[in-house]
Amino acid sequence: MVKILVIHGPNLDKLGQREIDVYGKVTLAEIDSALKKLGGELGVQVDAFQSAGEGEIVEKIGSAAGDYAAIVMNPAAYTHYSVAIRDAVAASHIPVVEVHLSNIYAREEFRHKSMIAPVAVGQISGFGINSYLLGLRAVVALLNKKAA
Repeated sequence: MVKILVIHGPNLDKLGQREIDVYGKVTLAEIDSALKKLGGELGVQVDAFQSAGEGEIVEKIGSAAGDYAAIVMNPAAYTHYSVAIRDAVAASHIPVVEVHLSNIYAREEFRHKSMIAPVAVGQISGFGINSYLLGLRAVVALLNKKAA
């Protein structure tokens, strides 16, 4: 079975408790559950990983290529300045879709620049939990197109 890795960056483990006006009441567990359910419908296995540590995320991306066909990632705050995560994505040689719950372009100016977007196959933001679900659908469609 095709496996997709979902990576959640720092503070996303606090969803449902922090900045509800920005991120809503959805929890990380609810996002992961919805992704696993959709993965089942799409015929893929979804594994989720969350870390506040930049190095742990870099290591996870670096080891993903042997086990996973693609990554859906919300780098959270690392989106805007992590050259290390950007370089790990570029070196991974597997498709990565960047997702964000909020519309990063409608927020503070420092959030408008993504270090990850130039090396990702695409970016989806502003749709809450649906950003993740759309990201999963997009990467599965991309893999299916490559396989055809």
